Amino acid sequence: MVSTQRNATLPSGIAPFVLLYLVVCSALAWRQGNGEFVIYAGAMVVIIATVLVVHGHARFSATVLWLLAIWGLLHMMGGTVLIDARWAETDSDRYVLYAMRLHPMLPRYDQMVHAFGFFAATAACWEACRSLLRAKPGLALSVTALLMGIGLGAINEVIEFGITLTVPENGVGGYVNTGWDLVSNLIGATAAAVWCLGRR
Repeated sequence: MVSTQRNATLPSGIAPFVLLYLVVCSALAWRQGNGEFVIYAGAMVVIIATVLVVHGHARFSATVLWLLAIWGLLHMMGGTVLIDARWAETDSDRYVLYAMRLHPMLPRYDQMVHAFGFFAATAACWEACRSLLRAKPGLALSVTALLMGIGLGAINEVIEFGITLTVPENGVGGYVNTGWDLVSNLIGATAAAVWCLGRR
């Protein structure tokens, strides 16, 4: 059931949940000498601060806030949780959850997180537009949120490109990985836009 909670306070438990996984995953990244994910942890702090500022004005629902928080957890785990090499599909020597593909016909963990994450981001864009711009729910608002979600996904790829230029040993991947990331972002954003068509 979709939560309709609308106030500036955060849902119970969400702040300690986010703080706990940030601290644990950042410590793991530091211990592993994973410079890439130390950068991502810093980016996460900026993203969380941005979400809190927008939430103060847009009053995100508890559902959207939890979706964003879970996305953060999945993302941070993706680069810090080590897996067996046999489950990894990567051209680097770092076998982390992001590289996991359980079957050739299934998407990688990375692609699933992209789809989930930009579902959450698009739903947040929809709520922000509805609240801040007093936009009427319907096709136009859903399409607007879809385009915003895709745009945020493109910004994510720009950040990943920057990491490939500054961190020599990284697990970002090449051109094909970027393409699949964008496809996954589009799938997640489109699913959220369709879901939001039924929201009020």
